Amino acid sequence: MTWSWPFRRGPGPDRGVPWIPPELGDPEGLIGVGGDLSPGLLLRAYAEGVFPWFSDGDPVLWWSPDPRAVIELDGLYVSRRLARTVRSGKFRTTVDRCFEAVIRACGENRPEGTWVTDEMIAGYTELHRRGHAHSLEVWLGEDLVGGIYGVAVGGLFAGESMFHRKTDASKVALVSLVERLRERGYVLFDVQMTTEHTERMGAVDIPRDEYLRRLHDAVRMTGVTFG
Repeated sequence: MTWSWPFRRGPGPDRGVPWIPPELGDPEGLIGVGGDLSPGLLLRAYAEGVFPWFSDGDPVLWWSPDPRAVIELDGLYVSRRLARTVRSGKFRTTVDRCFEAVIRACGENRPEGTWVTDEMIAGYTELHRRGHAHSLEVWLGEDLVGGIYGVAVGGLFAGESMFHRKTDASKVALVSLVERLRERGYVLFDVQMTTEHTERMGAVDIPRDEYLRRLHDAVRMTGVTFG
């Protein structure tokens, strides 16, 4: 498939980035094509409400859908059964112990194919080395059985993907992550688009313009750290 910049007369190229301002996009949210996954460009994308999502062999595609899915930090739904599992101590969690293993696991065993390409792995692993991308791991004994990773900018945490190899492991990861974000002073937890799994856990859709307003304040926060 051949891709080309779809907004030749728009302001994208003039801004030094391969996407137009998100507020000018249509509801589907494809707002740019091209560029790379260098740390500087990735950080600017998240700070502007944009994220990359593309298949292997395609150019980088940049998105900002309307509506946008978030999990409110006081709105996570934890069932009684899941709460018992968390309290039982069956699983233990760590932070930033094996980022690359988590992101690779997020691309495994997906019948529909994966967008966690080698280019994605390399880009986000470098972002992790620079302290801007983080992972939360879930262990059963010495086995990595679940996890989640994402990008932090100021008071924003953008969750990218999660995985599980044992029942409830990804849910435990999400519960632990939300608790950490609350404790550390984050104010916006972006999950991009709702899925059946995240909806059951409390994810909600908000209008893109509301998301961008909240993002504007969140990314300007200082003193918020994940570690």
